[in-house]
Amino acid sequence: MSKNLFEKVWEKHKVSELSDGSTQLFIGTHLIHEVTSPQAFGMLEERGLKVKYPHRTFATVDHIVPTNETKEPYSDPLAQKMIEALRKNTQYQGITFFDTSSGKQGIVHVVGPEQGITQPGMTIACGDSHTSTHGAFGAIAFGIGTSQVRDVLATQTMKMNLLKVRRININGSLGAGVTAKDVILHILKELGVNGGTGYAYEYGGKVIDNFSMEERMTICNMSIEGGARCGYVNPDAKTFAYLKDRPYAPKGVQWDTALVEWKSLVSAEDAHYDDVINFEGADIKPTITWGINPGQGIPVDEPIPTIKSLPVELQSSAREALEYMGFSEGQSLKGTPVDVVFIGSCTNGRLSDLKEAAREIRGRKVSPHVTALCVPGSQIVAGEAEKLGLDRIFTEAGFQWRQAGCSMCLAMNPDKLVGRQLCASTSNRNFKGRQGSPTGRTILMSPLMAVAAAVTGKICDARELFKDEG
Repeated sequence: MSKNLFEKVWEKHKVSELSDGSTQLFIGTHLIHEVTSPQAFGMLEERGLKVKYPHRTFATVDHIVPTNETKEPYSDPLAQKMIEALRKNTQYQGITFFDTSSGKQGIVHVVGPEQGITQPGMTIACGDSHTSTHGAFGAIAFGIGTSQVRDVLATQTMKMNLLKVRRININGSLGAGVTAKDVILHILKELGVNGGTGYAYEYGGKVIDNFSMEERMTICNMSIEGGARCGYVNPDAKTFAYLKDRPYAPKGVQWDTALVEWKSLVSAEDAHYDDVINFEGADIKPTITWGINPGQGIPVDEPIPTIKSLPVELQSSAREALEYMGFSEGQSLKGTPVDVVFIGSCTNGRLSDLKEAAREIRGRKVSPHVTALCVPGSQIVAGEAEKLGLDRIFTEAGFQWRQAGCSMCLAMNPDKLVGRQLCASTSNRNFKGRQGSPTGRTILMSPLMAVAAAVTGKICDARELFKDEG
């Protein structure tokens, strides 16, 4: 059999095979932010080392930067300290930094693609779990820890074990009101949060082919939530059209050369896979989570499963989840009141997400008891949205329009849940305490479903609320 994209990219970046059978892998592009890089830079300084290839590293601030302040010093001294440390380190090391004053700052997984830094056939690493997002472009992208951030800064390589590859096909077409977020939540529900351990996920099928680049990014973004080390989509004409003329994309003759290379990386029709799984798009419904990991999901019109109906190995976690969330087995979540609605994150904070949400919130009002936030994924996304008047649509409806950043996705900033608040969130994780309160609760869903929750003040089926609009 011929090779798939993962195998081709791995071989191109393999430096050597180590004595324990692992690979020393060259990392073509390194993305960094303010939270996981300070310690890594400190380790380099202790050893008197410089960054090996500073032109291959790009930095931004996103995790801890406040979305409700524009002037420094910020009210959070830790945020100010971390941002200043990144400024100092990037300047000293000669690294490109998309600072808050650049007009290009934002969530690292939004900034990379929109700048054209993310390209097919790359190996990409970042000290953030959701680096798999960049796989939407046919890149092999890994989230790494601080010690590996240090290694990549110092050597532009890191140690990794070769992964198996699972092909996941989404065949046919999706029904009305079903989005990319629903597709990935459905995959996680079916395969589980550990189902991808030791795998790279290759996504394909007619549904994926028809998705926009931003929808593909949503799918790849949450691959890590299924245990996969990375997830990717083979590059195609949509990929190339998205990248053309972006700041860091190849130009002129180099573009033509890059296209030939990129096309050669596509998985062969008879490529080898360690596993192949097929889903039918018509079977996927708007999906929400009910528990404390992204694999604990249900279609919005179905009840929470009973404990006995789950595999034995999942029953203990289900009991824990029900106790924490305050739900019961067999319960329908439709009609459950929500306190907070969050639209944003590296999963659903791009322009297409905001346009989709704005289309349905226009002319409507957020329920009086709901606090609703809309946080663009980058300053560029914010600027484009504001040109279209989306900010006014959101604010007139009762949403707070914020500055670019990770915001309430992980609450390393002032955007936090309070007490037992229940949040309808377009982010990627519903872990205990994830959104800032140790007792706060998160239900993951698509932007369309989040808008429906904001308007009604409760979990509902967006297909029913917005049926007149199609």
